[in-house]
Amino acid sequence: MKKTFERIRNWEAWPFSILYAPIAIFWLWYIIKSKAVWFFTSSNPKITFGGLEGEPKKEMYELLPKNMYPPTFYVLPSEEVSAIEQKLLLNNITYPFIVKPEIGEQGILLRKINNVKELQHYHQLMPWEYIVQQLVTYPMEVSVFYIRHPEDTKGIVTGFLHKIPLQVIGNGTDTLEALILKHPKGNNLITTLSKKHRDSWTQVIPAGEKYLLSYAANHNRGAQFIDLKNEIDDSLVTLFDGISSTGNEFYYGRYDIMCNSTQDLKAGKNFVILEYNGCGAEPNHFYDTGYTLLGAYKEILKHWKALYEISKYNSRLGIKPWPFRKGRNFLSESRKLKKTMKAIDLQIG
Repeated sequence: MKKTFERIRNWEAWPFSILYAPIAIFWLWYIIKSKAVWFFTSSNPKITFGGLEGEPKKEMYELLPKNMYPPTFYVLPSEEVSAIEQKLLLNNITYPFIVKPEIGEQGILLRKINNVKELQHYHQLMPWEYIVQQLVTYPMEVSVFYIRHPEDTKGIVTGFLHKIPLQVIGNGTDTLEALILKHPKGNNLITTLSKKHRDSWTQVIPAGEKYLLSYAANHNRGAQFIDLKNEIDDSLVTLFDGISSTGNEFYYGRYDIMCNSTQDLKAGKNFVILEYNGCGAEPNHFYDTGYTLLGAYKEILKHWKALYEISKYNSRLGIKPWPFRKGRNFLSESRKLKKTMKAIDLQIG
């Protein structure tokens, strides 16, 4: 009974559908006002479906200057591993590197590849096009939620977070399993983690050693978020005004970035953009940062209002929302793909 009450009280761990259900009426109201179910597809015109979900990452990278993201290339399932290794040489990418699906989200199928054996294993089981990207070794991963109305030259940063991927620290006596069971977030992901880390599951982790459980610093993957809202200033906003206005027409969404420090980021140096997410990006700065449930709802609704206003303005300019049938079919196929990807993600381990 106590455990059930704790789950109910801990709203940050609620499934997405339950967390958002009480405010879904507001989304419906925007649909009615727009006279378009997919009103949001006008928000970011150069990203498929406005970036709600199912958009190819290739679109995003092609809109960014090459020096702003890690060395990257794409792999088809039909390619030989020897051809992939040749591409590694051509792109100056060395082990370890990151692989992730060309279409995907929430860290599904994202892996760190340490050697050719791991590459062969991933490639053999991966039935979709995927991205190979040099591992970035900057010490900080941050996310920046950026909004700019198309009429304005200056936007706003509504959220700035330091994201720490899920990890445990060894004590020299407990096994990896025991450490995860004691972890406040890890113990909620025990089934998934036991499959992904089965080779180390019964090993004792040396005292003081960090064991990384996920390379994806996502809320649903157990990452810890540290609020950096006090670091938001004009230099940060100006940086993202520039990035978002260089022909990519990006008005609403969240950037995920690796950087040396927040000071360097605001100075426009020593950082790379891992990716950015459009209108499907959650204003995730209400997780772990002291928000109440009511405060989180206020934050979400504030962002939805901005999304509606941007979409409405772009629609008046002639960037019309997707037709109902086109959007329905796209969303249906996207969710089928996501379900299959989750199964392959567990299979790869």
